Amino acid sequence: MDLAAENPVHAALGEVERRLGSRGEIELSILMPCLNEAETLATCIEKARGFLHRSGVAGEVIVADNGSTDASRDIARALGARVVEVAARGYGAALSAGIAAARGRYVIMGDSDDSYDFAALDGFVAKLRQGADLVMGNRFKGGIADQAMPRLHRYLGNPVLSFMGRLFFRSPIGDFHCGLRGFARAAILDLRLAAPGMEFASEMVVKATLAGLKVAEVPTTLKPDGRSRPPHLNSWRDGWRHLKLLLTFAPHWLFLYPGVGLAAAGGCLTLALIPGPLVLGVVRLDAATLLFAIAAVLVGAQLIGFYGLAKLHAVSEGLLPESRRYRRAVRLLTVDRFCQVGGALALTGLAIAVAAVVRWGLAGFGSMDPPTIVRFAAGAALALALGAQAITTGFLWGLMTSRRSSAVPVAQTEAIPQAAAAPASRAAA
Repeated sequence: MDLAAENPVHAALGEVERRLGSRGEIELSILMPCLNEAETLATCIEKARGFLHRSGVAGEVIVADNGSTDASRDIARALGARVVEVAARGYGAALSAGIAAARGRYVIMGDSDDSYDFAALDGFVAKLRQGADLVMGNRFKGGIADQAMPRLHRYLGNPVLSFMGRLFFRSPIGDFHCGLRGFARAAILDLRLAAPGMEFASEMVVKATLAGLKVAEVPTTLKPDGRSRPPHLNSWRDGWRHLKLLLTFAPHWLFLYPGVGLAAAGGCLTLALIPGPLVLGVVRLDAATLLFAIAAVLVGAQLIGFYGLAKLHAVSEGLLPESRRYRRAVRLLTVDRFCQVGGALALTGLAIAVAAVVRWGLAGFGSMDPPTIVRFAAGAALALALGAQAITTGFLWGLMTSRRSSAVPVAQTEAIPQAAAAPASRAAA
């Protein structure tokens, strides 16, 4: 049975898509990732094509099939959708392939489980036409039907991860994980999204925000999906993937802020305990607390170093934008300066150690009380360890910055023979 032939709307839209597609004038591609969605796919496609017919938008429906073993592909083709077969498994992999294959200026993507209403895309199209690069649906503003979202997601997962996204990246989006969203295809392709799994949804919002794209949102509804099988989403596994991605693109929250906090707290406590025990009411802090304070300083300093190296790598690889403050830091932080700071710290540690030995000798080699020895040794060890960290971090920083700066001369030297060859070729002509 030809499903498309039974519906004149499908036939008319198919002719419009063929005519416009040959001239590259399709405005909107409606994209649905699919993995064994035979139960609900037809409904989603019919709603999407009905929207195109009602709104008069020149568009197409694309099904990015991720290896379905049911009748999903046959259903999609029978209803006039274009099927893109994606070998790489994963939600993100399917969407990336579908976006690359889309012919529309804009793309609206949504799950093919009939939980989103593809017949009500007017708000997305309006925002896109007004100049938005990414338009997110917000289910919390549009309405979530009973049983449409697990309580764990509704009251913990989505609110917490969305809050972290807004905090880390100053994003205006209230629902980071809404599966119904629209975007300017060229702008999203420029972001080079790479996440293969469910975290693709967060990567799109994070990179769009970091790149300074114009982001908007519209209320959208969510209803229970129409499938009889469990969803592909795994709450804890995919939630962890989203969290990892947020932290990966926020090295200041992952490394810098915890590092500064640990180093500051440990440093203050170390300075308070080096002269002698600290008594706070009935609590007496002594050498044992001093060891923990020194450990906090060392871990904090290491995290701060990790932040600098992570930021350098992320900017060099195009994962994070390059700011004016970043360029100034790269100019100021050189191997020589790291070594100077590290050398000064190491010399300080050696001086403390020598002072401890001299004092020990003056006391008669053995009469110096153990707490005093521990304090001298702790101070010397801290300074020596910080010096070693500074020097080794400096050399790694220098290695990474030299690799980054060498990219331009290599490109220039490769261009020289081509430029030199041009006059010769013209002369030969």
